[in-house]
Amino acid sequence: MAQEKTKIEDYAFLSDTQTGALVSRDGCVDWLCFPRFDSPACFASLLGDTKNGHWRFFPEEKIDQTRRRYRGETLILETEIETKSGAARLIDFMPPRGENPDIIRIVEGLRGKVSMHMELIVRFDYGQIVPWVRKRHDGLEAVAGPDGLILRTPIETYGKDLTTVGEFTVTKGDRVPFVLTWFLSHRDPPRKVNAEHALRDTEKYWKAWSEQFRGQGEWRDAVMRSLIVLKGLTYAPTGGLVAAATTSLPEQIGGPRNWDYRYCWLRDATFALLSLLRSGYREEAKSWREWLLRAVAGSPAQMQIMYGVRGERRLDELEIPWLSGYEGSKPVRIGNAASSQFQLDVYGEVLAAMWQADRLGIKLEEPDWALMVQLMKFLESNWQKPDEGIWEVRGGRKHFTHSKV
Repeated sequence: MAQEKTKIEDYAFLSDTQTGALVSRDGCVDWLCFPRFDSPACFASLLGDTKNGHWRFFPEEKIDQTRRRYRGETLILETEIETKSGAARLIDFMPPRGENPDIIRIVEGLRGKVSMHMELIVRFDYGQIVPWVRKRHDGLEAVAGPDGLILRTPIETYGKDLTTVGEFTVTKGDRVPFVLTWFLSHRDPPRKVNAEHALRDTEKYWKAWSEQFRGQGEWRDAVMRSLIVLKGLTYAPTGGLVAAATTSLPEQIGGPRNWDYRYCWLRDATFALLSLLRSGYREEAKSWREWLLRAVAGSPAQMQIMYGVRGERRLDELEIPWLSGYEGSKPVRIGNAASSQFQLDVYGEVLAAMWQADRLGIKLEEPDWALMVQLMKFLESNWQKPDEGIWEVRGGRKHFTHSKV
């Protein structure tokens, strides 16, 4: 994690609508999976410690104060750091996916003179694999197995104790870019990204999306921010919506109930679908419905409670022993065995969502009706059976009132 323990609620979320990152209040990226939400993390200190990978910027002097905010109705994060000698702003964002996924960080001088340090620890495969790193004329390249990362920056970097570090100073008006891009290691690194152009395009993208929301009232800002997060959790190529960008954050600190939520739960997604639709986001609702039809294709008896972002069914669960867990909460898991559970309520929630969508303007088509009829026929002969329920119990099936209702 960052130098001090970071509370879960103190992390900020970045996304390019295909994967996501978590940034601590002091400007450390402690979690990042490339290229998808459910890909192995290259920064995993969230679930371990610094040796499991992170990307940190910090001033040479003691930090007097930090402030942060999202820039308007976007997922562009701005963190202001004040020291005795001056102030700097860290601008973090993930631009809409182009040729390859990127995370971009720009350090801007606000006043005075601030000496900054950069610390980059890349550990592929959930914080386990130390990559082969080589210098480039415009940064460095890290490779291990199928994964490659290239960092491009005008700042001179060097290796120290299996860590890439750099030092630089910013004064008022200075802007120093750092662009980290993922690529398949057997291919050539992608072309260079202009950080300032990417920032402009990212802000334009989120503003255009946010402007579709016409809600007003006391809670407008909170609702808008929630909608932006839902958009950020949507896997744009398919329309699937993940429950979270993380795995194994504990239900109770120190406890064992730590699950991988980087998948698409039908129940959760139906609630999100209706929220988006009622807020005017028809395209997201239509994309999710199309994802649903592809994912559940086949017999209703084979319908799962969750799928991968592309509709994958095999989400085998494994434990990762080399990660100590968030604040010691073990085990750390990837995959989710609950994908094979029987949960009756999911059938009803899918039916209700499709009916509500029809009422809100996403008209049912022939494939939708066919699916609904199949689900009803299945429920007719199976609704009285025990199941694992909304609580996803792992001690055997029972009769749950919620499931039956």
